[in-house]
Amino acid sequence: MTSRYQAPFALGGESPIDAQLASRLLTTALEKGGDYADLFFEYGASGSYAFDEGILKSAGRAVTMGLGVRVMKGDATGYAYVEDFTLEAMERAARTAAGIAAGGDTKTPIALETRALPSRYDVTLLSLDVPGADKRDLLERADRAARAADARVVRVDASISEELREILVATSTGRFVRDRQPLLRFGIRVIVEQDDKRQSGSSGGGGRLGLEYFDAHSPEEHAAEAVRQALVMLDAREAPAGEMEVVLAPGDSGILLHEAVGHGLEADFNRKGTSNYTGRIGEQVASPLCTVVDDATIRGGRGSLNVDDEGFEPGRATLIEDGVLRGYMQDRHSAEFFDLTSSGNGRRESFKSHPMPRMTNTLLLGGESDPEEILRSVKRGVYARKFGGGQVDITNGDFVFSLTEGYLIEDGKLTAPLKGVNLIGNGPDVMREVVMLGNDMTLSDGIWTCGKDGQSVPVGVACPTVKIAKVTVGGTQVGGAS
Repeated sequence: MTSRYQAPFALGGESPIDAQLASRLLTTALEKGGDYADLFFEYGASGSYAFDEGILKSAGRAVTMGLGVRVMKGDATGYAYVEDFTLEAMERAARTAAGIAAGGDTKTPIALETRALPSRYDVTLLSLDVPGADKRDLLERADRAARAADARVVRVDASISEELREILVATSTGRFVRDRQPLLRFGIRVIVEQDDKRQSGSSGGGGRLGLEYFDAHSPEEHAAEAVRQALVMLDAREAPAGEMEVVLAPGDSGILLHEAVGHGLEADFNRKGTSNYTGRIGEQVASPLCTVVDDATIRGGRGSLNVDDEGFEPGRATLIEDGVLRGYMQDRHSAEFFDLTSSGNGRRESFKSHPMPRMTNTLLLGGESDPEEILRSVKRGVYARKFGGGQVDITNGDFVFSLTEGYLIEDGKLTAPLKGVNLIGNGPDVMREVVMLGNDMTLSDGIWTCGKDGQSVPVGVACPTVKIAKVTVGGTQVGGAS
């Protein structure tokens, strides 16, 4: 991936960091008796374009960079960061983080060794290197297509956000890795009006890709999808209430799995004993149909990684297999507690933040049923096509999710679109109520961002068509999710 954007700490940059300099900083970080130390160098370049009411309303460009130093002594952690790559500033941060350790033998960091990484997001032309006028044209195309699609369209908003994150991780255990992580996201939202009714629809996507994304997903296709959704919802009726069968559409419905189940499988919650899944490895926690994995290897996926933010290469972690809990998503700290190796799920929002176990691309694997067969099997229920906001209690898995697009299922067919649909339940309970899985597992088209403890990271989700025997439908609308 060639680009005019280059981190100052890159070899050939303004303040290059090699293994010798990193070792010096690690030695400083351990000088007061810490057990472990790591350095996290980051350079981020980002851009954003917003097209509103037929004109480019805003365009922005930002650069952030800095170094985060972490020192661990037992369960205690010292953390400091600087936005300055001078040796004086970096050593000051290392000494500040070292303050968590008082006394004990001084450890010498293991000699740093450069690690070879996989290549999961080859981008030949970074979107940041493409002239802004080209991105404005993409947004204008989306706006024009949406307005031409139907006379009832009264407003169109479209946006592009782009990013390049370059990192360097050096650890006292000898890891020394660099990575360049691109990210692109496109979105469009439309509002339609008919008589006294007003509805909105949206579409979007992206991933660790360049503008080649639009070769497969044109602005016009996204515009058509947003308009379709909005027009359908003009005729929506109030949602029924009560316990009933629910069918989840493939793809974006994986966000329910991510929130209601995935967070409970992050190892820090289980290390602290606050997850519903704590101490249940080897137990049946879901329907035997369900296998859940966290997979950072998907090429171009929004949550995919060559390396995590602690220098470990993530792979495909099996969390639930045939309904049996097999493991948690581990960062270094939690893996040490469980006497395991990190699964490569240590992630952080930026150099200002400490790493913690986080999801990458979380998937409910497909089954053997035909999606049409699943629909035909439902006498009366709800089809969840697109999710909006939600709230989840990690300690017990209780959730409330709102739908932005849902339909009534009657006698095996989709009939009326529904508004005000909320799904209320418990993640582990819902997983046990899965009775059919489609053979159509689909990866969400790169829109989701996950928040945890004040930190946000890009993630992917995937699932097939899923039939759940019973979920409570009803309640009031809940807050939005990004």
